[in-house]
Amino acid sequence: MSATLAKAPAPAPAPPEPALRIVPARRTGQWTAAGAVVLLAVLGLYSVLTNRAFQWDVVAAYFTSTAVLRGLGLTLWLTAAVMAAGFALGTLLAVLRLSANPVLRAVSWAYVWFFRSTPILVQLLFWFNIGALYPTVLGIHTVNLLGPLSVAVIGLTLHEAAYAAEVVRGGILSVDRGQIEAAQSLGLGRRRRFTRIVLPQAMRSIVPPAGNMLIGTLKGTSIVSVIAVQDLLYSVQLVYHRTYQVIPLLLVATVWYVLVTSVLSVGQHYVERHYGRGTAGAR
Repeated sequence: MSATLAKAPAPAPAPPEPALRIVPARRTGQWTAAGAVVLLAVLGLYSVLTNRAFQWDVVAAYFTSTAVLRGLGLTLWLTAAVMAAGFALGTLLAVLRLSANPVLRAVSWAYVWFFRSTPILVQLLFWFNIGALYPTVLGIHTVNLLGPLSVAVIGLTLHEAAYAAEVVRGGILSVDRGQIEAAQSLGLGRRRRFTRIVLPQAMRSIVPPAGNMLIGTLKGTSIVSVIAVQDLLYSVQLVYHRTYQVIPLLLVATVWYVLVTSVLSVGQHYVERHYGRGTAGAR
């Protein structure tokens, strides 16, 4: 008699597990803070626009007046002249600072140290009173040699050159040493190495702080009003000394500074994008 082995029944398939629902993290604190910030911003803007003490009608009346536009033009010219001359001198100082000659390095370091250590207002006042320090130079009377505008250009340029030197030096040092060695192996001279290899790559590091310096110089030119240079701030001061409308005239200068700074910031963005082509994060 043969025994027949029965097969065990196959186990029933397990029921499918229910799909997990992803619940986004709750950021109650962040949304509350964001709402509070927006509310405060709206309230602040509403108070500025509705407060009669700001006298927005007076602001509109003087915003494009001849005196204000003339002062704005001088401010823009002074900013461009100081930045161009300051970066030209700063580039020379940066090259001297990186020189193998210890005397040139010491001279460059001393210049940067001195002009970064003294306030710009003190420098302007010294240049304005140069006739009291040196009444004659090579037989030339210096009392009336430098006018207020010349003093402003010289003082601001020498001051900005010290900061521009450090910006340019940092950009040059950011270039990989292998790039310079490769240019040397190709037989490029020192000048061509600097203008064709080093400087284009250094611009990636130079442009952002240079843009900040440009905006800082634009606003910093307002300090020349203390030596009677008729820039934007001095122009509105002349008006409110006559009309006693201090707040609206200061708002005229403020709005112009904000507008010009905004345009420069947009320009800086595109310049940075141009020199940042091919790098990670460049847009």
